[in-house]
Amino acid sequence: MTLRIALRDGEKMIVNGAVLRARGRTELLIENQVSLLRAREVMHPDQATTPARRLYLATMFAYIDEANRAGHRLQVVDMLADLMGVFETPSGRTACLEFASFVAVSDYYRALGTCRVLIDHEAAVFARIQGEAA
Repeated sequence: MTLRIALRDGEKMIVNGAVLRARGRTELLIENQVSLLRAREVMHPDQATTPARRLYLATMFAYIDEANRAGHRLQVVDMLADLMGVFETPSGRTACLEFASFVAVSDYYRALGTCRVLIDHEAAVFARIQGEAA
């Protein structure tokens, strides 16, 4: 199955660890299995300021850094265990379990999507806590 990616002029993406930048409007057809992230999906280490964001960063590295995937995967598992202990709502735990199921089968791209749900859930928890403290 072919994946079609459209990039705007100057837009970056990572393909199997290599950073590519479009020169002019570009359309790519990916015809085999690769690890790819668009620039908007990439998190920089200085943005990993919460537990769920650190989980996203570790998962992203497990996805794009094949040479060190085992080490990143161990970090992901440890971080997920910590988050599961914090999220008390059924929706938070369900998202954690869905995330874990993707990691278990090494589907890191889909795990990143679920991790964005965890980041949103975490932000809501923090907002609620701040509201109760005020």
